[in-house]
Amino acid sequence: MDNRPIGVFDSGLGGLTAVRSLRQILPEENLIYFGDTARVPYGSRSRETLLKYARQDVRFLRSYDLKAIVIACGTVSTTSLSTLQAENDLPIVGVVEPTCSRAVKVTNNKKVGLIATLASVRSGAYEAKIAELDKDVSVFTEACPLFVPLVESGRIRRGDVVIETVAREYLEPMKERGIDTLILGCTHYPLIAPIIGDIMGPDVTLVSAGEESAFELKRMLKAQDLRADENRQGDADFYVSDRVEDFERIASLFLQEDLRHAARRVDIEKY
Repeated sequence: MDNRPIGVFDSGLGGLTAVRSLRQILPEENLIYFGDTARVPYGSRSRETLLKYARQDVRFLRSYDLKAIVIACGTVSTTSLSTLQAENDLPIVGVVEPTCSRAVKVTNNKKVGLIATLASVRSGAYEAKIAELDKDVSVFTEACPLFVPLVESGRIRRGDVVIETVAREYLEPMKERGIDTLILGCTHYPLIAPIIGDIMGPDVTLVSAGEESAFELKRMLKAQDLRADENRQGDADFYVSDRVEDFERIASLFLQEDLRHAARRVDIEKY
């Protein structure tokens, strides 16, 4: 039994999808969430800049006595995971491997789509992992650079002409390829999953990176005897690198609880 908290970080709000999944799958665990809202989006940054940001995010989280870290960011998972794991002496879970494993299991026609940030698509990490798991699966990729800033701006509701127009432009070519499984390769994307699902149709299974990373963490904690007392109810602390008000507004909407005055601002450049 280990009641120390789990650290979770993302470039902004997207990691809240992982937080929501972690609360459902591991309700007894304490979480410390950091959203780098001052430097979002990460998806268009160079690998060197991404690694610098990720190291700072990890150093901030490790100022607490953590037992594990979840990288709730597809971009960092595809570009920096192995380096961060080598540099740190605690378990670090990314989103790529568990998400790819799930996609390979659920596809019937062996045609899998991936939507992600430009950096994640360029990395080729998802295609490489899927090829390793099943060489017969074809992967079709689409970079969706406008999704993250739109989600961060709160454009996440059905009926919003802006997000629906952008989503159709990105997703229609993917739909025409006949995929039956679509990886949401950025943890921001489940915030607009209903819109994505409407466009792709009921025959396409959506695989969420945040949810699959939560299941992977549960397996890892159990294997290493790091689970918290299952009779307790865990708490969550939220930190951001920019205005807390903007984060709290959208986080309250997504997590379905009042987070006003709950988040704290951090000067991430100190780390």
